Amino acid sequence: MTDLFAARAQMAFSLGFHIIFAVVGVAMPLLMVIAEHLYRRSGDPEYLELAKRWSKGAAIMFAVGAVSGTVLSFELGLLWPTFMAYAGPIIGMPFSLEGFAFFFEAIFLGIYLYGWERVGPRAHLAAGVLVLLSGSASALFVVCANGWMNTPAGYSMVGGELVSVDLWAAMWNPAALVEGLHMLTASFAAVGFAVAGIHAAMLLRGARRSFHSRALAIALSVGGVFAFLSPLTGDLAAQQVAELQPLKLAAMEGLWEDEAGAPLLIGGLPDEEAEVTRYGIELPYALSLLATHDPHAEIRGIKSFPAEERPPIAVTHIAFQIMVACGTAMMLLAGFAGIQALRRRPIAAQPRLLRALVLASPLGVIAIEAGWTVTEVGRQPWIIYGVMRTAEAVTPMPGLIVPFTGFMVLYGVLGIAVVVLLRRQVFAAEPGPLVPPEAAGEAAGKAAGATAGEAAAVRGTDRGTDRGTDQGTARGAADGVLRQPSSEVDHGA
Repeated sequence: MTDLFAARAQMAFSLGFHIIFAVVGVAMPLLMVIAEHLYRRSGDPEYLELAKRWSKGAAIMFAVGAVSGTVLSFELGLLWPTFMAYAGPIIGMPFSLEGFAFFFEAIFLGIYLYGWERVGPRAHLAAGVLVLLSGSASALFVVCANGWMNTPAGYSMVGGELVSVDLWAAMWNPAALVEGLHMLTASFAAVGFAVAGIHAAMLLRGARRSFHSRALAIALSVGGVFAFLSPLTGDLAAQQVAELQPLKLAAMEGLWEDEAGAPLLIGGLPDEEAEVTRYGIELPYALSLLATHDPHAEIRGIKSFPAEERPPIAVTHIAFQIMVACGTAMMLLAGFAGIQALRRRPIAAQPRLLRALVLASPLGVIAIEAGWTVTEVGRQPWIIYGVMRTAEAVTPMPGLIVPFTGFMVLYGVLGIAVVVLLRRQVFAAEPGPLVPPEAAGEAAGKAAGATAGEAAAVRGTDRGTDRGTDQGTARGAADGVLRQPSSEVDHGA
């Protein structure tokens, strides 16, 4: 394993691990806010329990995501020092803003977790909304930096020296907004389906029906809506790629020749030596239509680019096909579930649909991992598209296999810890009767009052007993004196 490959592999595993926790941090707050809102409106304690359980899961994932994100920030400087020296002054602002958003998320998540009985209902719900907004902003700022790597903008270089930077133009580069929107919609779809699959599995096991039915309805509604929105934001991203990164588009589609009215390829295996893609199903004119909204537009093929500038075609194409397949399956399943709901057919009463939801639960995460593979591998051999090659940016330090191995062990330990914590804190055994915070406070007040009353009664009894004892003793002594002979009294005197 070369040092360049070890550095790239370490970044790939780090990003692949971190993205799972980042996605949950973005989307899970929406579920818990919806659950709390429904509790505030209906007073149903099962919605309260949902909000509390989901917030615990979000907190666990947030904590581990903070660790893996810190590792990534160090890796950028240690593994890619040339890149950071070049790009740091340009993309420093989105990373700084991401740090502010992260701390806002941490603060309001703490208020949400521990403020159920300490702040008012509106303030508590507002804290949840702020967790949602700050988590989404954090993801958007990071994607802005990645967008700059794909479409660098907002700076000027003279003689290899940075002479001016437009921080606003650099952050809101051509790829930033479309990448950010696609990432956000994909995150909500992925988490919605993952949570829906978990509660569908619990229903199949015969767990508490009403509780898990409510959870399934919320999660599947969120996942289904965003499963339909993701292709729309993906279409925007594809148009941007077609305009600014035509080689990446050709690699995604496995298109080798320049072609007007280019077909969209479903499946297929690219042969990079023979420069052909085999076994695919072609949809005539579809690629030109999707990429440019003109069915007769010409799309550049892979052969029109120098071989040394081409990314790994097979990896990029297969990852893109996986992403599209997962997204399509989620959209179709969400559509079917929506039809069942409109027909008033409870999803919780349909075992086949529940099994389908369980099987579909990881599809959103798989789609996100595949999508980021397309984004990063499809940009190769560039770390900054058209400006700096990845091989030029890697550290000259030898022996990078050692930190690669060490970080793999770290991620394994963190993964095990997350599973253990989630099983204990979120997927615990079915609880007893549910008590809302207001009822809990009232019950605690009554209990305290009862305890105080009992204590007062005991004190009163003790005082009465002592008083009775003292009076009895005095009466007995007086009676004894009166009954004594006068001589004894005189003698005692």
